[in-house]
Amino acid sequence: MANIFDYLSWRGDLTFTQSLFNPVDNIIFCQLSYLPLDGIVPGPDEKDEISIGLAAEIITEKLRHDSSLRQGMMFKDDPAFISALGESKRFRDCGLCRFVNRIDISQEKQFAALSIITGRDYPFIAYRGTDTTIVGWKENFNMSFSDAVPAQLEAVSYLEKTAKRFRGPLRIGGHSKGGNLAVYAASFCGKKTSRRIAGIYSNDAPGFHRHVIESEGFQRIRSRIYSFVPQFSVVGMLLEHGDDYTVIKSSQTGLMQHDLYSWEIARDDMVRLDRISQESRFVDKTLREWINGLDHEKRERFIETLYTILGAARVESIPELSADWFKASGRMIQSLKDIDDSTRALMGKTLAALFSAARNNINTLLPSRRQNAEETADQ
Repeated sequence: MANIFDYLSWRGDLTFTQSLFNPVDNIIFCQLSYLPLDGIVPGPDEKDEISIGLAAEIITEKLRHDSSLRQGMMFKDDPAFISALGESKRFRDCGLCRFVNRIDISQEKQFAALSIITGRDYPFIAYRGTDTTIVGWKENFNMSFSDAVPAQLEAVSYLEKTAKRFRGPLRIGGHSKGGNLAVYAASFCGKKTSRRIAGIYSNDAPGFHRHVIESEGFQRIRSRIYSFVPQFSVVGMLLEHGDDYTVIKSSQTGLMQHDLYSWEIARDDMVRLDRISQESRFVDKTLREWINGLDHEKRERFIETLYTILGAARVESIPELSADWFKASGRMIQSLKDIDDSTRALMGKTLAALFSAARNNINTLLPSRRQNAEETADQ
């Protein structure tokens, strides 16, 4: 059950010249985008860059003096991860620049991105996935009814401006919402920039509305999309993708498979499987039937009402909600009294439709006769 830490041990002594970029490097760069790089990596208007090695030293030193920084990290393995990157010959000299981290509650936008320079190899643009902020999750939900959310539009702008900074081919990618942003940016950037993109890496990312899949820009770049999902994928099954995906083995179970640290590694690639799990197919069919059964107006009203209820908790992040759950839940329950009858009825019908979709697809969880026969033959 090797993971990216084992990869850093096995291949970390080889530069990108000695061993070319591979899918594991992709998830390492995408995980790197989640780290607290504010005030460390130069911003988009600066010409400077900082090496991963030096950034790792700064973050490690901050962790020694400020325990709250560790609590602010999204993943428990992040401190060990940045330390291992800083010690790796393959990654320590890579340059970091053009870091952006913007949260705008009024626009319901959460956007973060980072450019990584890998020596003579192509620069990699890593878009951060959803962070722990409530507004970040709200923007995710908005994707179900909006033609384009603010983070997607900013992702296009970031790609265009970064393309002007560097010459030659580019790679872009992201995890979760970050993968969605990478594909969207590649689909709607200018043709000149689009031609320079060597690969788009989407790691367990939600999809798009049909009009994005059918757009000229998406069709132009679809052969360069590398889409990965764990065997139990929920986020990566949402909406339409328009491209094939590769199933990756995870050492975790259920929703925890979304964590890139759990994805299993074999030498310079990830461990690949033939298909997603039956549970993932069940979730995919259920959510697809549920969402397709709601028009855009109903989706928007449902999401806005949920956000209003969460807003009543008076917290700005998921950790805050968890830390003060008792008080927060009391405020949320109290807010239900202020919801008008028609909206309350809509919420009830929408949730009932979800349960109905689950019932309709419950047979997906039952092994097919063909699968049983195959498993019997293998034994």
